[in-house]
Amino acid sequence: MKRICRAVMFFQYGGADVLRLAEHEVPDPGAGQVRIAVRAAGVNPVDWKIRSGAMAELMPVGFPAVPGVDMAGVVECVGPDVTAFAIGDEVFGKAAAGSYTELALANLDAIAAKPEAVSWEVAAALPVVGTTAYHVLARLGLKQGETILIDGAAGGVGTVAVQLAGHRGLAVIGTAGHRNHDYLRSLGAIPVTYGDGLPDRVRAVAARGVDAAVDAAGHGSLPALIELTGGPDHVITIADPSAESLGVRFAYGEPDDMPGILGELATLVATGTITVPIARTYPLADAADAHRESQTGHVCGKLVLAPI
Repeated sequence: MKRICRAVMFFQYGGADVLRLAEHEVPDPGAGQVRIAVRAAGVNPVDWKIRSGAMAELMPVGFPAVPGVDMAGVVECVGPDVTAFAIGDEVFGKAAAGSYTELALANLDAIAAKPEAVSWEVAAALPVVGTTAYHVLARLGLKQGETILIDGAAGGVGTVAVQLAGHRGLAVIGTAGHRNHDYLRSLGAIPVTYGDGLPDRVRAVAARGVDAAVDAAGHGSLPALIELTGGPDHVITIADPSAESLGVRFAYGEPDDMPGILGELATLVATGTITVPIARTYPLADAADAHRESQTGHVCGKLVLAPI
């Protein structure tokens, strides 16, 4: 039986004002799927980039569209072949077709069990930033004792990447504005200010140099990161579309074994090894305001929507 629920939708590309709260029909889960009663949905910069049309060539959508990927909630219906989860199980991960909604479909290969010790908001904030940080560090392949520079370290992906890198025995230098330097120190990173003159400021705190760098901001730092690491092969970006012209790898695609990675990340959060600060929680109806705040580029931590 198909279900009707409230969902944030957009019917054309544009600014935050194109988002509307409307009734949405959610189909029954198919093979390898579950339907989830969403308790919280994470907001990521890619959400408003897709909504604006900036990602239309790379990630086109069919209208009307429900934004969002990250979610956490309770399984309320399972597909005909599903045995891994049962009705009532608490899960988190990535929605199959939008997460800004009261009910969302998810594929089994994109969700994991939510530990009791992890709140709905934190669980919903973790999937995209956590798996992206995990994927980027895996592709760089650094060894314990080496040094990584993370540009845009106070953002969502940066926050998790700093902590994952430190957990793996890497020395971490992170860029942020002055107001977020204490925050980066609390995560275990050596803070430096981003912007012009970055190489000199990094060299002043990196006695043995920098082995690799991650651009998590997309603010034009790639030439400086290449200079600091000795070549484009040691740099990876999640945000700068000019990467290819500079020979820098652009991180895209999903990591293998997402349920396993999500489970590992959730355990690290549940044990306090990694924290995912929640900057603000908005009602579902205020998704446009959440997008506007995200677009400022100054959010420290994660923004979350609470459908109920």
